[in-house]
Amino acid sequence: MQVSTSYGKNPLETVITRVDLSGMVAWQRTFPGTGRPQSRLATDGTLWVAYPDRNGRLLEGVLPDGSRGPIVRPECGPDEEVGAFVLLDDGFVISWVGASRLVRGERGRPASPPEPRVARYTREGRCLWSTRIALGAVSFPGVVEVGDRTGGEIRLRRPWVPEEIGVDRWEPLLVAADRIAASFAETRGGIGRTFFLDLKDGATISVTSPAPPGRKAIAGPGEFLIGSQGYGAFTTGRFGRHGAETARWSSHGAMLVDKDGTAGGPELENRLPSRSRFRRLAPDGTLVAGPALTGYYTSYPAMDREGTAVFWRDGKLLAVDADLAGHELFAMDDSRAVISRALLLNDGNVAVALDNELMVFRTPLGPLAESPWPCGEANLRGNPSLS
Repeated sequence: MQVSTSYGKNPLETVITRVDLSGMVAWQRTFPGTGRPQSRLATDGTLWVAYPDRNGRLLEGVLPDGSRGPIVRPECGPDEEVGAFVLLDDGFVISWVGASRLVRGERGRPASPPEPRVARYTREGRCLWSTRIALGAVSFPGVVEVGDRTGGEIRLRRPWVPEEIGVDRWEPLLVAADRIAASFAETRGGIGRTFFLDLKDGATISVTSPAPPGRKAIAGPGEFLIGSQGYGAFTTGRFGRHGAETARWSSHGAMLVDKDGTAGGPELENRLPSRSRFRRLAPDGTLVAGPALTGYYTSYPAMDREGTAVFWRDGKLLAVDADLAGHELFAMDDSRAVISRALLLNDGNVAVALDNELMVFRTPLGPLAESPWPCGEANLRGNPSLS
């Protein structure tokens, strides 16, 4: 059985659907939405969904049979919404941001928008700590501006203070052992920062420099991969539990991390025709080239215990084995841009959602790998936490 979280008839509606591998719908539930459907699956089978109601923001547990489970109402301000959340064994971590235009509706933007913050809660909703996030002025060498103050000339944009801040588009909240990576960005241009926090008390360990958004991953206990792509950036950095960057690669993509801590995956570059390849990130900062990749839109990959990665790209279900040899498992004429993660299920079945269609493929892959990312917790349960 699979559970899908998606938009409903409009972005302000979140729909949870449970289906079996034959495509039969077991049950379906609809919730108010924020334009960004969010759910996390607990180890006991409870699916936690974040949504707004008239009295604030809720985290509701949906039981495996679709019935209503526990409800938690974490304390928040009237103009805050859940930007991202992660399940812990004993509670939740939530990134709070100002309510979006979709959620505010006819209410205008508040004169003093709430500052972003990260907070930890018990399973009963009691706040253990809350850390304010100060993004500050941002800039990046590739960002330019043109207008009256530049005399109509294109110039590098000077540092600016964002008018509105949200969570980063990709993997905005990760928990790895005793460390949190919480990423926030200005909503117009996407320039942002990642804040590394201590899970125990919320203390800020370090903060990255402003950069364009990119894909992220848990690299091990207390360690993260932070990518950046756009405005000339195309990099991935590895950060240790003390918040310092320990390695950097001239590549960016949807990275997997195997049981030995080695990262690799399909590159994601905003460019056509594609120059991307499947890359392995060597510990010394160099790149090991795998097969070339056509197209652009790509699912996040999964990996089996033999080190074979599987993902959807350019109308094909592709596999790249541990020796970096590429294999085409399925192909069709398809250019849909809305693609889910690739999920490696039992018996080698691989599930991928393309737009509003769920596709399941029989493949020769083995069982799901037990590695930091995105296998185990972050693959099937969609909960980016590594104990």
